[in-house]
Order: sequence, then C-alpha cells, then structure tokens
Amino acid sequence: MKPLQVSADTAVKLAESLGVPLEHLMHMPQHILMQKIAELAKEEAAKSSDKEGKSE
Repeated sequence: MKPLQVSADTAVKLAESLGVPLEHLMHMPQHILMQKIAELAKEEAAKSSDKEGKSE
C-alpha cells in the first residue's frame, strides 16, 4: 500500500485532529481515514450547531 497523497500541512493537521502519530496517518488505509474524517466533520457540525443554538 502506498502512502497517502496529501500535502505535508494537511497531513500534520489531520494527525493532530485525529490524535494519531503522523507515521500512522500516512500509512492508514484510505477508507478508514475517510471514515475518521467524516466522524470529525459530524462532531464539528454538532459543535457549531450547539453554539448557534445557544447564541440565539
């Protein structure tokens, strides 16, 4: 399996967001990475909707 084709900046940000070492991220299967990114997006959406609900 070849490493992910992402920029260095993107890889560092993803590793920090997912809480995994950069080396693990680069060799993570693409379908698992996409699943984790989707989970992060759901969490971000939930946080932003909570903030909007409280500010109104």
